Amino acid sequence: MFEQAFKNIDDVLWKEAGCASELDYTEQTSWLLFLKFLDGLEQDKAAMAALEGKKYSYILDAPYRWDSWAAPKDANGKLDHNAAQTGDDLRDFVDRKLFPYLHGFKEKANGANTLEYKIGEIFGEIKNKIHSGYNLREVIDHIDELRFRSQTEKHELSHLYEAKIKNMGNAGRNGGEYYTPRPLIRAMVQVVQPRIGETIYDGAVGSAGFLCEAFDYLSSSKKLSTSDLKTLQERTFYGKEKKSLAYVIAIMNMILHGIEAPNIIHTNTLTENLADVQDKDRYDIVLANPPFGGKERKEVQENFSIKTGETAFLFLQHFLKMLKPGGRAAVVIKNTFLSNTDNASNSLRKLLLESCKLHTVLDCPGGTFLGAGVKTVVLFFEKGAPTRQVWYYQLAPGRNMGKTNPLNDADLAEFVALQASFADSPKSWSVKAADINPATFDLSVKNPNGGEEVTHRSPADIMEEIAALDCESAEVLATIRALL
Repeated sequence: MFEQAFKNIDDVLWKEAGCASELDYTEQTSWLLFLKFLDGLEQDKAAMAALEGKKYSYILDAPYRWDSWAAPKDANGKLDHNAAQTGDDLRDFVDRKLFPYLHGFKEKANGANTLEYKIGEIFGEIKNKIHSGYNLREVIDHIDELRFRSQTEKHELSHLYEAKIKNMGNAGRNGGEYYTPRPLIRAMVQVVQPRIGETIYDGAVGSAGFLCEAFDYLSSSKKLSTSDLKTLQERTFYGKEKKSLAYVIAIMNMILHGIEAPNIIHTNTLTENLADVQDKDRYDIVLANPPFGGKERKEVQENFSIKTGETAFLFLQHFLKMLKPGGRAAVVIKNTFLSNTDNASNSLRKLLLESCKLHTVLDCPGGTFLGAGVKTVVLFFEKGAPTRQVWYYQLAPGRNMGKTNPLNDADLAEFVALQASFADSPKSWSVKAADINPATFDLSVKNPNGGEEVTHRSPADIMEEIAALDCESAEVLATIRALL
């Protein structure tokens, strides 16, 4: 039922002039899902309060609750077509009344981690792009069919929502920056091994994939007490995100995974002055895939001891600062970081090796990230002691990876198993810190056992990439025409 409902929603949005891509589909589905979720949450709390003989104070005023404006019901529990707005009336209510009302919560919230603040932040940053009130009515009706009150329902919906995020990444343009392959994230989590009571941070949270997978790992690791569950809900997962769409998706993704009021802040992480970071601001674990290839302004670079415009290098400095002494991290970064000869790269490698124990480098093949041809590595390190030895693993699944052959959990099983003891194999080896060039601190991946297996791309893979590039070009041209 859920899968068909999502397909029906996309079919309606495809007809909507204001929605031109998978990014738009996910964004518009997200704010409506959020309001549907909020309605269910408030109803559950009201029912619980009633059982305790208490009165529940609703967050939303009556005219702005889902069952008032979106899906008013008749005595039989069916949509009351006489009371339900549609067409221009519905669109105008959403644009002129609902969104301004919800945005107002940001000003009156008690803090950034409250649900009220999240409501205000979300509806101040995104806009309703469903300009046809009739299309909006159709989408609302499909959303109203969804039920995610039970854990089973939330679990199924979370998988479907993850699929939407993945499709958004596959769509090209800038969608890929929101999606890190989940098998890679799961392997990173398994190596870092978070524990109940530790704080986990992602300063470039994207769609919150790292935090969601860490939550799944912890929530299934043992039988949890009421205290453990409260800790996971309120004092474990923290993130920051600059982009409005990613912020909304991250909030919704965590909600569907079971975190009711995610500790996600909408901010440009890199504008924070690292000199202001205190012990109370630090975290036990960092899990992240920061954006690379971007350029930050000079005034932003002033916040960092190593000046560089490369966003990924600034994020790495941020993560080093945000880790507690003894804290653990797994961070994805472009593989050229290991061998670049510029001063910033040399200085950053020196800082990493001298202030942290860089114990593992996972070398990922091209195609690991769908829609991105760049090669990446994952750095695993612990803060507080210098590096003595680095264990490398060269991931080589033996096939060309792409949309039809994506990375899977089986591809990473050997890495996780061997990493536990830093074992040597045809794909893994160790390098002593004393053998690393002290002038450049070059960390290049040089497999002494023969290197990565070279495979040739099949004609089907090549044609698939050409078709994907054609679609991406068509989307860009359509966007340009729409702006003219």
